[in-house]
Amino acid sequence: MSQDSHTASHSRHKPSKPEKSRFELPKVEIPAEFRDMADKSVSQVKETYEKLKSVAEDATDVIEDSFATARKGASELGLKMIEVARENSNSTFDFVTKLLNAKSLSEAVELSTAQTRKQYEAMKAQTKDLTTIARKVAADTAEPVRESLSKVFVMKS
Repeated sequence: MSQDSHTASHSRHKPSKPEKSRFELPKVEIPAEFRDMADKSVSQVKETYEKLKSVAEDATDVIEDSFATARKGASELGLKMIEVARENSNSTFDFVTKLLNAKSLSEAVELSTAQTRKQYEAMKAQTKDLTTIARKVAADTAEPVRESLSKVFVMKS
């Protein structure tokens, strides 16, 4: 056997060493300070997330309550407006009936003057009632939102 064939035959039976992967990253020790800083950062992110989640859930509840309050208030205001329209219609029909039964021009003028005065007073009272209801609805709807926002700003500081 020649030297070359002997070497070739011998190398075939010799187990080869595993090659190291070219993509293996070197092992690096991360200093404890960096690990502590990373742990603290993760904890702060989790804490901030939990606070924001809580605020968002509270805000959703406040918004739902505000819509319910607004809906109830709008219903109350709508019913009051229907009542006002009914009162004004009845007053107008009563006036027209009286006017048609007037015996003289002076009685018609007197009825007209009285109706104008009555309608003016009624309109003043109705406007006051409607304004009171509208203000109450606005306050009842806005107050929970204002309180919720003040909590958010207190939490943030």
